[in-house]
Amino acid sequence: MRSGEDFDIIIGFLGFWAVVLLVVTVWMEVTAQPALGWALGLLASLLAIYGMIRLRRKLPDRR
Repeated sequence: MRSGEDFDIIIGFLGFWAVVLLVVTVWMEVTAQPALGWALGLLASLLAIYGMIRLRRKLPDRR
């Protein structure tokens, strides 16, 4: 049986890339460059994090 803590690695990985994409998106906006692709990547990573957190809540804790 999988525990909820198995998802922590994936959530952390996605969280790291969400922060990177946030910084890149803000930088692209500040320098007046097209940032739509970066913003969509950020949206996709945030939705993936949300989905993983919802899945994690349904799984039991590790014993």
